Amino acid sequence: MSELPLDLLRQALIEDGAYRDLTTLCTVPAEAQARAVLLARREGVIAGLALALAAFRLLDERVQGEAHVKDGEAVAAGQPLADLRGPARALLSAERVALNFLGHLSGIATLTARCVQAVAGTSVRILDTRKTTPGLRSLEKEAVRLGGGYNHRFGLSDGILIKDNHIKAAGGLAAAIDAVRRQVPHLLKIEVECETLEEVRAAVQAGADVILLDNMGLEQLRQAVALVRTKAPGILLEASGGIGPDPERLAAVAATGVDFISLGALTHSAPSLDVALEFLA
Repeated sequence: MSELPLDLLRQALIEDGAYRDLTTLCTVPAEAQARAVLLARREGVIAGLALALAAFRLLDERVQGEAHVKDGEAVAAGQPLADLRGPARALLSAERVALNFLGHLSGIATLTARCVQAVAGTSVRILDTRKTTPGLRSLEKEAVRLGGGYNHRFGLSDGILIKDNHIKAAGGLAAAIDAVRRQVPHLLKIEVECETLEEVRAAVQAGADVILLDNMGLEQLRQAVALVRTKAPGILLEASGGIGPDPERLAAVAATGVDFISLGALTHSAPSLDVALEFLA
């Protein structure tokens, strides 16, 4: 992580009441020092460890942390992730914020890694989508990369993706693509979302660079791939919609011959990796 979002961390600490943790202030002496370890309770891929350590230091700069693994590294259940030492109050009060970020982002990286493994041996790339938590997009998309996946558009200004409502508003697919080509640089690819083979044929004829095959069954995907590879082999194909992270389903979709599989589940449905902070005697 090149630059830590300290403002986001600070807001999270404020939200959690970490600067006035009543339980800790009442029970732990101000001068008390402690040592603790961050642990992975389940196997997975780590993401957000530097962010977690920064949460403790942001609350109290006297806290010192030493990471034992790197973001993107696979870990086993029970494996220590980092050691912490410093004022006991800071370790206790920043604990939940640190674990929330670490568990959430590691969960995304872990789910992504499983999806990538499901299509191993093919040329298919696993992509995320814009279905991210508001305010956390850059962190969640980085977690996808750490899990071995790839990022789709970061935002609406990063590329062209023409969907059904754009086509209706523009007066047809050909009109929509023509309007785009007149206004954006020629190096920018144009992707068109299609739900039927008829729409795929129209996208090919209109000169799409990438076709998103949305909510298609396996047989329909195979037919769409065959059609495009015959008519315009240079067009890239992305399967999306209704796929989910099931390994067998991903492998079957990859076998149809598409270039990409995009899954909103990577960011909106990844279960948090179970991580913990334990004080040492």
